[in-house]
Amino acid sequence: MRIDAHQHYWKIDRNDYGWITPEIPVLYRDYLPSDLEPHLQKHGISHTIVVQAAPTVEETEYILELSKHADSIAGVIGWLDLESPLFKTQYRQLCEHPKFTGIRVMIQEMDNPGILLSTPYIEALSYLAEEDLPVDLLVLADQLPQLIELLERVPGLRGVIDHLAKPPIASDRLEPWRTQMAEIAQHPGIYCKLSGMVTEAHPQGWTHEDFTVYVHEMLDLFGPERLLFGSDWPVCLQAATYDEVMDILRIALQDRLSPQEMEPIFGANAARFYKLNSQYIGG
Repeated sequence: MRIDAHQHYWKIDRNDYGWITPEIPVLYRDYLPSDLEPHLQKHGISHTIVVQAAPTVEETEYILELSKHADSIAGVIGWLDLESPLFKTQYRQLCEHPKFTGIRVMIQEMDNPGILLSTPYIEALSYLAEEDLPVDLLVLADQLPQLIELLERVPGLRGVIDHLAKPPIASDRLEPWRTQMAEIAQHPGIYCKLSGMVTEAHPQGWTHEDFTVYVHEMLDLFGPERLLFGSDWPVCLQAATYDEVMDILRIALQDRLSPQEMEPIFGANAARFYKLNSQYIGG
């Protein structure tokens, strides 16, 4: 069983994807399950986790509706306003859908990441920790200090760092990203997605070697049992094809893991972290 633990679908005319503009032509079009299916089949990937791409409950509901008609969608990571008085009500409503799997906190979009440490966020995330709900954390490398403090205040959070926290791959730097990720890895309930790397590489071009050290660092810190493969398709298409994204990760891992040892990164770890319903992943 293989799972792509991070990809997106969208319809442009829904008008809540403010970041997808005509200036990014490769993304400024609809992307739906029929577009991804050939790539999944080629690589033996049976299921995916669809992650929200707009900060609206309406978009989450759209993806959940889409999942009813796409067997490949094993789970949906939605969005909720953690500061809203309607937060718990909307959360309970989303829980009624069998493929609702978790939410994503878009720390990346916070002008002041200190908001993450405000009372509404701490209370909401503490509640989700009690619920044992998977939470994706979209965070930038320079926002890791705030995330470290959050995890100290909400130590039981079941979380996954999206895109390795977007390290400075283009400038080939490791610190302070590596040291901060080491602190985060001390929390046993936190995982890391090996995703989104190509769009952090040098815009003039990349080589496979550009990513190896970053993958190896995460392997050392989180171990192979807390790493998840995610394509970040179609966002990745700005810098690489689906095939190239797969090759980047395989090449980076093959020096350290046997094919059998790396296989859980491409499936079983995601199924465990997201508590995927066997009804939707074929057993």
